[in-house]
Amino acid sequence: MTITAALVLYVVIWFVTMFVVLPIRLRTQGDEGAVLRGTHAGAPANFRLGRTMIIVTIWASLAWAVVAGIIVSGWITVEDIDWFNRMGPEG
Repeated sequence: MTITAALVLYVVIWFVTMFVVLPIRLRTQGDEGAVLRGTHAGAPANFRLGRTMIIVTIWASLAWAVVAGIIVSGWITVEDIDWFNRMGPEG
């Protein structure tokens, strides 16, 4: 795996993890009963971006280490998921 591929893999995993973590423990303005004028009731009441980014970075780093380890070790290769035999004969 090249450095560029590793970086792209990390960024993709980071954003997927971000979208998974965002709704966890979310308290909306509607839940709190204090909807600010001009905002939607579903808007976060107390959104802490810094804390969320730290949590996402920790989980994404762990997930990236597992995925990168599998790719680098060769435990699972592209040929292993070639279900329709499009890679050609092995040789």
